[in-house]
Formats: sequence, C-alpha cells, structure tokens
Amino acid sequence: MVNDLLSQEEIDALLKGSSGEKKTDSAGQDAGLLSEVASIFSAAGERVIGMLSGKTVAVKLTEEAVLSQDDFLSRLGDPAPLLYSMMWEGLEVPAALVLNGRGALVLADLMMGGDGKNLPPEMNDLYLSAAQEGLSQFVGTALADLSRLLSGKKVVPRGVSATLPREEWRPFGEMDREEKIWAVQYGIEINDVGAFDIWFLIPLDASNKLVEELNKAVQSVAQEEVSKPEPHELRPSEAQTEPAPPPRARGSAVVGAGAAPAPVEARPAAFLPLRPEEEPELRGIGNLDLIVDVPLRITVELGRTRKTIGEILNMGPGSVIELEKMAGEPVDILANGKLIARGEVVIIDESFAVRVTEIANKADRIRSISG
Repeated sequence: MVNDLLSQEEIDALLKGSSGEKKTDSAGQDAGLLSEVASIFSAAGERVIGMLSGKTVAVKLTEEAVLSQDDFLSRLGDPAPLLYSMMWEGLEVPAALVLNGRGALVLADLMMGGDGKNLPPEMNDLYLSAAQEGLSQFVGTALADLSRLLSGKKVVPRGVSATLPREEWRPFGEMDREEKIWAVQYGIEINDVGAFDIWFLIPLDASNKLVEELNKAVQSVAQEEVSKPEPHELRPSEAQTEPAPPPRARGSAVVGAGAAPAPVEARPAAFLPLRPEEEPELRGIGNLDLIVDVPLRITVELGRTRKTIGEILNMGPGSVIELEKMAGEPVDILANGKLIARGEVVIIDESFAVRVTEIANKADRIRSISG
C-alpha cells in the first residue's frame, strides 16, 4: 500500500495506464483537465455553502491524489463519516462525496436554517435527510458547470444515496479495496462557524473516461474556432477610387455650370424645451402608489414535465414524477403566475423556504403584478 501522496508524475502515469512512462504533453493535459473538474467542485461548494450559511466561505483544495480505497480510508481517519454516492447519467461515471462527522452535522444544520453551531451529539434521520439535500444542491451546481465544460452535454446525478457507513466499508462497494480511485480533498472554512473536510472521489478507470469526454469537448471547440471564416479584407480593386461628391445642403438646388446660385433662406433653428425622459422599461405603467398594498399569491415552482393521459391515469401512491429541472438548479418564484425571481430551497424550523438568489428587473416585476 502507498503511505504517502503520489507525485504529479506518478498521477499522470496512472492516468495513462503506465507507471514507468515519461510524462508526456498529453498526460499533462489530462491531469490539467481533472484539476479543472476539481476546481469546478471547489467553486460550487463555495457558492452553495456560502448561500446556505449567509457567511463568508473559503474552500481550499488541499490534496489531489490517486489512492487505493484502503489508503483513502486510512487518510480519512473518521469513524463516523457520511457517504454520498451517485452515478453521473450522461457519462455513466460513478462518484462519491465523503464528509467527516462534524461537517455532515454542520451542513445539515445550515440546511435547516441553523447557524451551524448548536449541533446534536450524533447524526439522526432528520439531519441525514437535510445533509443529503445540501449535498444534492452542491452536486447539482457543480454538474451544471461541468455540463458547460462538456459543450452542453447533459450530466445529472442518478441513484443518489446518503448513508452513515460504519465498519468494513469502502466508498465504492463494487470495487476491491486495492483498486485505485482519484481522490480530491477540500478544506471548507465558514466564518464564525469553523472548518471541516470533504472528499470528492471517482474510480480511476472512470476518471479516464471523464478525461476522454473532456478532450472531445476541447477538440470540438478547437475545430469550431478553426472553421470560423476569416474577416474579408477589401482589395485595392474593390476600394473606391474616386472621391465621393460633398453632401448637398438641404434645401439647395443643383445648378448648371456658369449659372448663378439661387438665394437660400436662413432662419434660426427652433427646438422643443428639454424635459426628463421616462425610463423606457417603465413607460406605460400607471401610478404604483395605488396598488402597493394589494396582496398577491406567490408560487415557487420546483419544475415541470409532460405526461400522457394514460400515464396520469396509471399514477398511484409511490409513483415518481421526474422533472426537467436538475438537482441544485434555482427554483422559479412566480407572482400572479409570472416569473419575478429565482432562488434556492432551504429549510427553516422544519418548514420549506426559498432564499432569493436572482431577481427580475423592476419593469418585469411590475408587469407581473399588473397582469
């Protein structure tokens, strides 16, 4: 077993399937692509946890290594972690997040509207469910960014589960303990709350598949850039060779050679008095003071989908309706059925709430309440 972190050269060699080959430009590019994926998850964690806590959050990538599953468990060193497992549909890549016990409690408490300080002594079902929802938002945000890196290829989590493993466990149960995984450790520090660690894991074989997809996207973008037509340059023969005649003054007459110019009447220009222009986006909207106290129904839309009449008639208790929106994507906030903002779902005192993250411009909001 390996007791120390592998060097970058060894990581690159493992990614290429050989431990003795000299590092090549291709291997370096592959390692760089995986580092880009690691950075995507780092940025997503900073945004999501910062939104949940309402505080300054710093997420630092502390380690990136290729380890056996046993080596990873030795590094984790926490007897009571939380394991969040999933499959990335669209890439068919298994992945996992592992939080230490305190980190899972802090995340769950923030999801339920707490401050991350008054924590129970151990994880219970309520906290486990809240922690899973928080990690789903984290993963959904990261995979949305990863989809953009893959030139729009849709990547969504499937088969998600959050468990509290105890003895004799490993991140990927279908793999042997000595099989290699790509492991990235993040240190997450929340201002006035404290710090905890989270690991992002992918089997090494699956990371190679991810690199292949990323390389395809990079090559596709490069080909598009090459195929763009170059701007047309004006050739000398196409250039205007004769000077254009000077513009004729308005009201003047064209006279022949030798003819006397016709008299031109000149008078001072008259302008309308200046007045402040109404904002274009608010033009046509009446007096708002008359309706500011009118109550409106606010609706939060989790997502939409289409079903046939037959599918609807066959629904029953336990049926699952899959929505078009990805996990972690902002939900729509509607007033009078019209979009006014977007936000993230949170839990406050065991009740659902929405924290606004994006708001429509003033004119759109006014039009939504005026029908």
